[in-house]
Amino acid sequence: MKLLIANRGEIALRVIRTATELGVRTVAVYAEDDADNPNVHAADEAIALAGAGPAAYLDHAAILSAAEKTGAEFVHPGYGFLSENADFARACAAAGRTFVGPDPDVLDRFGDKSAARATAVAAGVPVLPATDGPADVARVRAFLAVQAGPIMIKALAGGGGRGMRVVRTAAEVDEAYRQCAAEAELGFGNPAVFAEALLERARHIEVQIIADGTVALALGDRDCSVQRRHQKLLEIAPAQGLSAALRRDLHAAAVRLCAHVGYRGLATVEFLVSGAEFVFLEVNPRIQVEHTVTEEVTGVDLVAAQLAVARGARLAELGLPSGITSDAAASEPAPAEGIAIQARVNMETMAADGSAIPTAGTLTGFAPPTGPGVRVDTFGRPGLTPSPRYDSLLAKVITRTRGGSFPAAARKAAVALGEFGVDGLRTNIGFLREILADKEFQSGTVTTAWLGERLPAFVAAAEADRPEPTAEAVELYPGQEAIRAQLAGTVVEVLAEGVEVGAGGQLVVLEAMKMQHVVAAPRAARTARVLVHPGQVVAPGDALVIVDPTGGDDTAETGADLDPDRPRADVAEIQARHRVTLDESRPEAVARRHRLGRRTARENIADLVDAGSFVEYGALAFAAQRSRRAEADLIANTPADGLVTGLATIGADRFGAAAEAVVIAYDYTVLAGTQGRINHLKTDRAFELAARKRVPVVLFAEGGGGRPGDTDTTGMMLEVTTFRALGALRGLVPLVSIVSGRCFAGNAALAGTCDVIIATPDANIGMGGPAMIEGGGLGVYRPEDIGPIDVQRRNGVVDLVARDEAHAVALAKQYLGYFQGPVDDYEAPDPRLARHVVPENRLRAYDIHRAIEAIVDVGSMLELRADYGVGVVTALVRVAGQPYGLVANSSHHLGGAIDAEAADKMGDFLRLCESFGMPIVSLCDTPGFMVGPEAEKTATVRRFSDLFVLGARLSVPFGTIILRKGYGLGAMAMTAGHFRAPRFTIAWPTGEIGPMGLEGAVRLGFSKELAAADPAERDTLFEQLLALAYQQGKALTAATGFELDDVIDPADTRAWIATLRS
Repeated sequence: MKLLIANRGEIALRVIRTATELGVRTVAVYAEDDADNPNVHAADEAIALAGAGPAAYLDHAAILSAAEKTGAEFVHPGYGFLSENADFARACAAAGRTFVGPDPDVLDRFGDKSAARATAVAAGVPVLPATDGPADVARVRAFLAVQAGPIMIKALAGGGGRGMRVVRTAAEVDEAYRQCAAEAELGFGNPAVFAEALLERARHIEVQIIADGTVALALGDRDCSVQRRHQKLLEIAPAQGLSAALRRDLHAAAVRLCAHVGYRGLATVEFLVSGAEFVFLEVNPRIQVEHTVTEEVTGVDLVAAQLAVARGARLAELGLPSGITSDAAASEPAPAEGIAIQARVNMETMAADGSAIPTAGTLTGFAPPTGPGVRVDTFGRPGLTPSPRYDSLLAKVITRTRGGSFPAAARKAAVALGEFGVDGLRTNIGFLREILADKEFQSGTVTTAWLGERLPAFVAAAEADRPEPTAEAVELYPGQEAIRAQLAGTVVEVLAEGVEVGAGGQLVVLEAMKMQHVVAAPRAARTARVLVHPGQVVAPGDALVIVDPTGGDDTAETGADLDPDRPRADVAEIQARHRVTLDESRPEAVARRHRLGRRTARENIADLVDAGSFVEYGALAFAAQRSRRAEADLIANTPADGLVTGLATIGADRFGAAAEAVVIAYDYTVLAGTQGRINHLKTDRAFELAARKRVPVVLFAEGGGGRPGDTDTTGMMLEVTTFRALGALRGLVPLVSIVSGRCFAGNAALAGTCDVIIATPDANIGMGGPAMIEGGGLGVYRPEDIGPIDVQRRNGVVDLVARDEAHAVALAKQYLGYFQGPVDDYEAPDPRLARHVVPENRLRAYDIHRAIEAIVDVGSMLELRADYGVGVVTALVRVAGQPYGLVANSSHHLGGAIDAEAADKMGDFLRLCESFGMPIVSLCDTPGFMVGPEAEKTATVRRFSDLFVLGARLSVPFGTIILRKGYGLGAMAMTAGHFRAPRFTIAWPTGEIGPMGLEGAVRLGFSKELAAADPAERDTLFEQLLALAYQQGKALTAATGFELDDVIDPADTRAWIATLRS
């Protein structure tokens, strides 16, 4: 048997040592920057891989070529790199090599954390709520919105704490998502991520499993709760403080899960534990960094067991300790002897906030600790210069105590670390010792949140004990200067000797953390001696170049004299791409719009927003159709993916710079304004922006709904969060939709979600267009037949009818203005006109609009839904420049009685005013609500009664003015529930109130008296009784008993309304 180890560093050495003990010949592979590593020399053979850095160890073909060249039948992937890569496992099988690990299908399942969760559920293991499968930013944002607490974004593949970020607010989603995806791509070759609910203040407990494809055995458990930003630092076996029942349940759940998939090899099943409860976290289908502590307390060489299973051995043949297995009805957890602690010694320094900064350098001294119960797994040795391109792990110090307490075990680990001598580069040893000495840690039951809360204190204490590093001495001639590295990195470029540079000129380029950093000359100088070469690793403070000052211009290369108009190719490219999206680059499309008498999306936006204020988002996007169309075609013909959106001010000259709004315009010239995958992401981004900034949204909704032609996507698009996101904004910020032309399906759904719809006479609005209607077998219709304006204005869908798009934009500006604040440039009406609006004849109808115009600022009334529920007028108005909502009964319809449609309309308007803190003025002239058999067919009971629910919930100032009739439940609805509910309830001299209409009250109350046979006598008595009832119900009479706050001269009405703003 020959074994190739497809890894590096300490794990490669670890596998080589066990293989050598077993008599197995070994093959090492190494990247260019690892050629001097000990594992290269420890193996029987070594094969160089092309390139440097992690990419070399991710090259399937190169590693399998090395296996073929050396005749290695087995490939051990270690941890990280290809250890969880199912494609690599399949490639091994195809090449006739045995992958030391589980089957590829199992790797697929557990390598995808979403699939692993589903497997856990199927195996009866509890899980946390999470998204299904790979999640885009929008799905993560939607998932966060429905959770009661924070979430975790996690890489679907891989492990080791990489590709993970905690997210607590929507504002953090984008950056956390980007970082997780980037780390996942770099570490595991797969950028996919998902989101999971975060269980805070839980312990991270994992169970070590070994299985042979038939039987799974739990060998023990470990506590890995001491983590810095999800990176484990200290691991403990066994986990302390678990009850016997909880330990048994954890082991059983892990065994059950692995047996469910027929697992073969080593696996670690990770759980979060809170109290006596636990939930599944993930499965690591490989050997773990912390496998050592389980080895120490069980006496099992896990690498040897792993290799045996790979060669076909059964667990029963391996002499393993007894424990909970998948083939036993009842058993106890495997016994653990003593306590083992592993400390990860990393090549790093730590910033004050606890973030780790990798260090580099040459190990000028390296003396690991020794002694009973002390084990060190490392690839370090004196003279080695570890490459900074990899994980910063230098060594693992594992200590074991046979008996005694956990604090004693922690002290032993601290002592061992204190005996570890490392010179030439900085490590985290002092930081680890501070943790081990902490009394709270020594309780043995800290949670994953504990270290994060204590990081600054531990970092400060560790730094206080660290001696200051001294820079290496460099011989300098008089006047010379040594240019030193400011950070650790690898030399990429270096200037030759004898070259002159100006101040700021490049001397050396260092690569660190995948970024190149220029080391510049502090002043004009000539390179005298070059001390480094490309590929060399340097540490902070290392001398790089010796320079002789030349006395030249010290500002020669600072950039101050650059020509600002000098063209740059990258800027020119971006400018060209942006130009393609503008109307001037699309004259044919613009001409088609103009021939229809309509404007382009960008023309509408330009008319709506303040000049120069529009900042566009997502202008460079195009349709998700790369698999069926060329990119150049998409760029030219699907600019912005048919959706122009951004942030702008509207009316800043009147309301100030805070008058911002999010503007969204579907572009009908691009794929008929349909909703594609990318423009859904853009709308989601826009809605998020509106929620974050609490600014209104104006939506130009013309378009055909969902787009079936997008191909660069998976699924049915039913996970799109756009509609819910806009719904969540309702009541949070003002939402305005403008419709001109055809607006169907998804576009109509968005329009209908807005507070108001402003539409032009040529608008057609419907939840399905002609194709959908015909496809549903519902007939064949022209677009013009579906939801025309005459239908939608009368059924309440359309709030405002505009003459054309320009008028619609003007109405949108006017509507938004009421929510943007007061104005100074108002004109008050002649107050005397209010005295003559209501006729002295109490039976004569009048135009309620005249009453409104007599008390509000001239030209300030904007009536909403004028053609629907016409028994009630709902309008936004201004009085003395201040905005108000106004409701009023119209005596021209049913004598002012409130019918079902009027109740609906009024209810919607009250909700709008309440949402945005708008004071409400109620002009009451109603005989009550509409009754009768026909009225009941319209669900009057529910729709009218809803007004009392709304009235009870109103918190905005409310004032009622009884113009004439104020009777019964109708009057109570117009006063938010009862006459004392408003801030004031007053009447004009024409006012009259009562529990029901006077005529009806007289007929019901005096039915016997009015039963006289003589009609003339009966009519005379009725008129007398009615006159008496009128005198009793007159507003003036009611005011004497303080049933009203006052009866006023109509000319004083504006002063009362003003009190709603005081």
